Amino acid sequence: MQAKQWTVQIFISEDGDETHARAVLTTRDTATVTGRGVARKNPIDRSIPEIGDELAASRALEDLAIRLHDVASDDIVQLAGPALR
Repeated sequence: MQAKQWTVQIFISEDGDETHARAVLTTRDTATVTGRGVARKNPIDRSIPEIGDELAASRALEDLAIRLHDVASDDIVQLAGPALR
């Protein structure tokens, strides 16, 4: 059995009360899929950057999962050929 390794890198940046995250999946074939997430701090909340990082990263990973599922679905459709009746 051949082991495969895919890598996900998460890039986080802050802009005022917004935290932006980008999750990038890279496969062995150098294909990439990217998900994005944003967290916004309520002005009345205390400033705890780690919470914004966690929320934005989790949203980016969720978006990445949806996009990866779409890629797999498209591959299935292309390989399945026309539907038989």
